Amino acid sequence: MFSGIVEEVGRVSAQRGGQLTVEASCVLEETRVGDSIAVNGACLTVTQIEDSKFVADLSPETLRRTNLGLLAPGDAVNLERALVYGDRVGGHLVQGHVDATGEVRSVTTEGDSYLFRFSVPPQLLPYVVEKGFIAVDGVSLTVVSVDAGSFSVAVIPYTYRNTVLGSKGAGAVVNLETDILAKYVERWARERGWLSAS
Repeated sequence: MFSGIVEEVGRVSAQRGGQLTVEASCVLEETRVGDSIAVNGACLTVTQIEDSKFVADLSPETLRRTNLGLLAPGDAVNLERALVYGDRVGGHLVQGHVDATGEVRSVTTEGDSYLFRFSVPPQLLPYVVEKGFIAVDGVSLTVVSVDAGSFSVAVIPYTYRNTVLGSKGAGAVVNLETDILAKYVERWARERGWLSAS
């Protein structure tokens, strides 16, 4: 479980044979083989630690659902270690289970902040609500507005500078994870016949 508060931006060192190697510093403190690190919001298990790098395996499911298969050496990635129970949660509860990818449609400035608009796959749209939470490349964000095929978020200067969002322009592919609570409520209501099976 994560909070969507990025601890550092790492760099991809290599990706081959279903393995991703990432250069990092902060997230390696007290990290051991078997621990979880969110890479662009996808929960990965650390399989090796070598100096200032860690290695994680990428399953076919992870490659299908995320943007991790598009990464190349030198690419920047958002990194966050798993939560420690009892710590403050600055964002929202993020599982690191990416639902799908979307694309940056536009980035505009609004005062000192940046207004990002992202496309969203139709199957995720019911879980994206105004003022609700969403994780974009692992960053906990609040939805500003939603329309038939996209949503917008406001990104403050700190987040823009200290995550990979600052390097994303129109057409960039991002990982999306919607709030898990909406999915549980929907399933619960459907099993009781309160919702149609559509």
